[in-house]
Amino acid sequence: MSRGGEAAPGGGGCTEAAGPPAHAPGMAAPGEALRKRRGVEEVPRAPPEEGERPPLARPPLRPGTFWLSRIVLLRCIALLYFVAFLVAYHQNKQLIGEKGLLPCKLYLQNVKRYFKGKINLDSLNYAPTIIWFLDWSDMDRNLDYLAGLGLGVSAYVLVTGCANMILMAILWILYLSLVNVGQIWYSFGWESQLLETGFLGIFLCPLWTLSRLPNYTPPSQIVIWGFRWLIFRIMLGAGLIKIRGDRCWRELTCMDYHYETQPVPNPLAYYMHRSPWWFHQFETLSNHFIELVVPFFIFMGRRMCIIHGILQILFQVVLIISGNLSFLNWLTIVPSIACFDDTCLGFLFTSKEGCVKDQVLKIQAKQAAGQRLPLRYGCYVRKVVNVSFGLLITYLSIPVVLNLLNSRQVMNTSFNSLRIVNTYGAFGSITKERTEIIFQGTSSLDPNDPMAVWEEYEFKCKPGDLKRRPCLITPYHYRLDWLMWFAAFQTYEQNEWIIHLAGKLLASEEAALSLIAFNPFEGKAPPRWIRGEHFKYKFSQPGGKHASEGKWWIRKRIGPYFPPVNLQGLKKFYEARDWLYPKQN
Repeated sequence: MSRGGEAAPGGGGCTEAAGPPAHAPGMAAPGEALRKRRGVEEVPRAPPEEGERPPLARPPLRPGTFWLSRIVLLRCIALLYFVAFLVAYHQNKQLIGEKGLLPCKLYLQNVKRYFKGKINLDSLNYAPTIIWFLDWSDMDRNLDYLAGLGLGVSAYVLVTGCANMILMAILWILYLSLVNVGQIWYSFGWESQLLETGFLGIFLCPLWTLSRLPNYTPPSQIVIWGFRWLIFRIMLGAGLIKIRGDRCWRELTCMDYHYETQPVPNPLAYYMHRSPWWFHQFETLSNHFIELVVPFFIFMGRRMCIIHGILQILFQVVLIISGNLSFLNWLTIVPSIACFDDTCLGFLFTSKEGCVKDQVLKIQAKQAAGQRLPLRYGCYVRKVVNVSFGLLITYLSIPVVLNLLNSRQVMNTSFNSLRIVNTYGAFGSITKERTEIIFQGTSSLDPNDPMAVWEEYEFKCKPGDLKRRPCLITPYHYRLDWLMWFAAFQTYEQNEWIIHLAGKLLASEEAALSLIAFNPFEGKAPPRWIRGEHFKYKFSQPGGKHASEGKWWIRKRIGPYFPPVNLQGLKKFYEARDWLYPKQN
């Protein structure tokens, strides 16, 4: 882009004038004598053609508008929806399908039975999902269709940057439908956070128009503040739950344990765990500053709001590279983007004539010249919708704010079945020791035979094999591996799905085995017995004896987690829960 004079007030880029350009006083005329440099003559520039005007420099984007911010927000929301639906497509059948560990058909039947066998407003309010109205004879197909449609719509928004209220509402309804039948597999805080973020995304868009710059629907300041209110609650809630929770957060020692005991560590966590004590204390203090102080920057004017956005995004990036926390931290970046207006995000867009950034410049130039968009009937309707949206968020925020102020704060809770405004928090307590459940199978006739050979199953990402490098999967998410982490400091009686999984492995059921990274009985007869062993895991010392042997972990047996079980012995257990009895392959 060449630089000339200043752009005319109404011009978003290069313009053409009707007459020849006038020269300013003191400016050299085109026909002045040629200068010589180092004895070499320069060829004079050709004078401009009659009617041609030198290109003008484009003015910078003005602060206070969010046209480009909307595009970035919508694309980021679409990316997170895409990841979530991808996880659902790959894992739903195994977890909540016809032969899933916790079939959603049984769940909906139980809900229907509780409400006197009817699908009424009470049952819909308890579990809002469009699956109520689908054919239950092939639940796997229903789950695939919902996830597949979500993948298609989110991919369109991600690639094009175009969305309307209808497309964003479809994404929200589809994911809400999956979350509300997902049971414990969808019990994580980021599910509600994605739904709340996606709900805000609906109101960023025009009703029908599919355009990256819908001229008659500028981004609403109310919706932008809705995103800012979301990131404020997320961070403050996370900070308060820590201060009120585990004393190690107050003693600045939590980071001594976190990297080793987090649900699914990654390779960097292995090294971060061995950082000196003073660095861990600095991390904890920084965490408190980011979560308890920085959120208030949002309300301190534009510059402080921008600083808030930068700090929050940098904080989330640090969390992303130091752990596999699903798409939680990626998702938390999204509302922080609302702290940046078009001036801040303009560098993400090309400045070519006619492109989005150029169009925004023209819109801003017209506004600066006092021109306003012509008011239409739909504009008034839109204002009513935006105000109504703001009132709804305000009303639903009342119990959330009261929860924040309560010394008995509850985290990751929804006060409404549609999960529009929720409470958030993370790691209010830190486990000081890591325990793991290890599934083992044997072909021995007698599980108590001391000569029985027990072989171990490996899961996709959770620790097992001592020599396997910690995985790096974020923003993807293995739901089973996460639940195995929770189950390890509970009992199998509290997690009956573990016995269900053991039965499926005894039958070498293909769907269940797809959740497993390594099956020791592949190509052989299925095991006769499976048991769960309980181990304490610790990182090996980098450069130490175990690390020199290729071990990332060291472990010590605690005892049995669940006793040896065989397929025949589980038959009554399955029948009592209406689970399909697996047929041995």
